[in-house]
Amino acid sequence: MSSDDPSAPGHGPPGYDSRLPAGATATAADPSGDLLLRIAVGDRAAFEELFELQSRILMAVILRIVRSRSLAEEVLQECFTEVWTRCSGFDPERGTGRAWMITLCRRRAIDCVRSVQAQQDRDFADGLRSSAEEPEQVEQTVIDRSESDQTLTALRMLPEDQARPIVMAFYQGLTHSEISENLKVPLGTIKSRIRDGMKKLREELEASR
Repeated sequence: MSSDDPSAPGHGPPGYDSRLPAGATATAADPSGDLLLRIAVGDRAAFEELFELQSRILMAVILRIVRSRSLAEEVLQECFTEVWTRCSGFDPERGTGRAWMITLCRRRAIDCVRSVQAQQDRDFADGLRSSAEEPEQVEQTVIDRSESDQTLTALRMLPEDQARPIVMAFYQGLTHSEISENLKVPLGTIKSRIRDGMKKLREELEASR
C-alpha cells in the first residue's frame, strides 16, 4: 500500500509522534476511544485496528438509514476518511469512541439520504417536463414548469402500481411493452394503470390550480 494510505501498515507519517495529545487519557474501558487518540497523532496501525473493530457495526447503523448497501459502503468509506482527518475532534471526556463514531456515521448517512431525495425530486421534475410523445401513445398531460412541485406532490399521492409505470413511460422513455416486461405485469394491466393514473394525476393538478 502507498505510504499515504491511512490503512497502510507501518509507522506514521513524517513527524509522527507516538505520544498521546496533551491531556488525553486512554482507558481499557473504551478501546475505540484509545484508538482514536492514537490515530490523532498519526498511528496507522491504530486506524487499521479501529476499522476491524468497528466497521461492521457502523455499516449496520448506516444501512438502516440509507437502505442501500452500495450507498452504505460509500458512506462508511467517507466516515473513516473523516475519522483519519478529523479525529482530533474526539473528546474522551464527552463520551466513548464508539458513540462518537456512531454519531458521525448517522450524520453522514442522513446527509446522504437528503442528497439522494433532492436529486430524485429534480429528476422527476426534469423528466416530466421534457417527456416526449410515447410510441404507443401514453395519455398526454401538459406539465408546465411552474407546476413541477404540484406534479411531484400529485405523483406521490398515486398508488405505487400507477405512479411507477407513469414515471417509467415519461421519464425513462419506455414503451408499454417494455414496462410490462420490466415489471412482470401483463400489458393490458400496465395500460389500464397508466390510463387510470394519468386521469387521477390530471384531476389532482386541476384541483391544485
